[in-house]
Amino acid sequence: MTAYVLQGSGLICIRDDRVLFSELNFQLNAGQILLLEGKNGSGKTSLLRILCGFREPDAGEVRWGDEAINDSSYYADMAYIGHLDGIKKELTVLENLKVSLALGVNGQYSIAQALKKVHLHGYDEVLVQALSAGQKRRLSLARLLITHNVLWILDEPFTSLDKQGIALIESLMVEHCANGGMIVLTSHHDIDLHEVDVIRINLSTLQLR
Repeated sequence: MTAYVLQGSGLICIRDDRVLFSELNFQLNAGQILLLEGKNGSGKTSLLRILCGFREPDAGEVRWGDEAINDSSYYADMAYIGHLDGIKKELTVLENLKVSLALGVNGQYSIAQALKKVHLHGYDEVLVQALSAGQKRRLSLARLLITHNVLWILDEPFTSLDKQGIALIESLMVEHCANGGMIVLTSHHDIDLHEVDVIRINLSTLQLR
């Protein structure tokens, strides 16, 4: 089995002539979660954009295993869920998941199993525009279950979810890590993941704790 490791070395990010963070170093191994904390404007989303390849760091490097991410299988091994749900409101629940499956490699769960897992069983033919905000968020996260991605990058994944929905997503994250996956996320929610090794980086202070 491949030993997946995500490394950031000497990362510097500058926006509008302001240094958001500098000399940031981290290593994330299989089974771990990297939780990014900090004040608004401290660079959390900017770091996620760097990790997703949406922008380059102003200095430093991100590596996947022994290779720079642009020279590796990184983008095939990574899935990103951002602030927006990334689903088509004019399509049905089933159609949205079929589109995601067509663009990726089959994961651990079938579409039917994933919908049951996120409590959307029976919603196959419902148009996304008819779903509540919480249901849309759960559908968005269901895409992670039907495709094979070692690394999940999640920007505020608990947005629009009630307590039950939050607990559900936390359980899916624990399961993913137990199966050798890894997660990078930002969250204002106080996550309850005692079963997982969580590395915290506060970008406001750049102190690992």
